[in-house]
Amino acid sequence: MKIYYILLLSILFVACNEREAITANGIIDKAIAEACKGNCDDAAIEFVFRKVKYKSTRQGGNFQYERNFIDSTGSVRDVINNKGFSRFINDSLQQLADTTANKYAESVNSVHYFAQLPYGLNAAAANKELLGEAVIKDKEYYEIGVTFSEEGGGTDFEDTFVYWVDKSTFHVDYLAYSYAVNGGGIRFREAYNPRVVEGIRFVDYNNYKPTSLETPLTDLDSLFQNNKLELLSKIETENVEVTLLK
Repeated sequence: MKIYYILLLSILFVACNEREAITANGIIDKAIAEACKGNCDDAAIEFVFRKVKYKSTRQGGNFQYERNFIDSTGSVRDVINNKGFSRFINDSLQQLADTTANKYAESVNSVHYFAQLPYGLNAAAANKELLGEAVIKDKEYYEIGVTFSEEGGGTDFEDTFVYWVDKSTFHVDYLAYSYAVNGGGIRFREAYNPRVVEGIRFVDYNNYKPTSLETPLTDLDSLFQNNKLELLSKIETENVEVTLLK
């Protein structure tokens, strides 16, 4: 009988430790590991989004995000790297006001951010919180809230996010966010078309919005399941190519 109680206490101790180990940071770490397989820190990734070419390069702690397109001014190349933002038109460096440069930089960064989620959620400015759990389409999810500190969080640091992470696969199948620019808004995204290129997982999204800007982000999964959200667009990354740099 004594051995029985010792075993029971041991099992309860292990179970308690496992529950305590379930944290927002731990869940996101597992989600990134599952999506990247250790490849995201040293890779060049190219894709097309809405007919515009994008490229990110990370290696040895250095990074560079690019956007390339042609408009009435000529061939435009926007670049963000460890040194800051630059715009080139026909290979000529442009002198831009800070407000203009910041606007272009945020636009470039946003596309790369969403295209390569959940990589990036471990940025120093990201603050993560385990909000609870949810069931969506009969699957169980962790619900992770993410906000950003003003220092290092970019011009849109006040935006808030919620990510639904599958409890068994650690895939980010759904996300929601609120933003303040252009009058503000709320979006809910449903991941689809998963594919793996050189070990890195990519998805596309169905992009929805609720009828009210007062809707809490944590309510959007229920509204989605009850067909109470409006489908606005599809977020599709095409022609994805990955070159591993290690």
